[in-house]
Amino acid sequence: MDDLQDFAVGQSFYQKTGRAWKRGYLLYGPPGTGKSSMIAAMANFLGYDIYDLELTEVHTNSELRKLLMKTSSKSIIVIEDIDCSINLTNRKKNTGGAGAGAGAGSGAAVRTYYDSPEMRGVSGEEGGGNSITLSGLLNFTDGLWSCCGSERIFVFTTNHMRS
Repeated sequence: MDDLQDFAVGQSFYQKTGRAWKRGYLLYGPPGTGKSSMIAAMANFLGYDIYDLELTEVHTNSELRKLLMKTSSKSIIVIEDIDCSINLTNRKKNTGGAGAGAGAGSGAAVRTYYDSPEMRGVSGEEGGGNSITLSGLLNFTDGLWSCCGSERIFVFTTNHMRS
């Protein structure tokens, strides 16, 4: 709670240091351990909106960026089951250039946290129709696009912590 409160009143710190006013958390544990309840409690404590980013519904990095740009300030953006929501192809298969963007997987749609839950999953088709990449997601949460908007908290959840 102290960390959340420091974040919420820290606008001058973020402006003074030139950082994007955002914070990120990773919640992990088996189903039923309170990850979703913790997120709801965080939102209630701060009075923030919650957006559940359903990565299986977005088709491109551009679409992801447009959706995230529409989220309001003072919001918590939740990406549940991050390890199951995006399927990356083998980067070594991409011989057309350097670095990022060599993924195929799934996408996202913004809806409020309290909407009915949808099944999450990943298409088994390697290189299939959707083209959202981990790089695209990370660029918005922690890269160049993270400076767009302010006072946002990103929460990722997973049932399985991997080292």
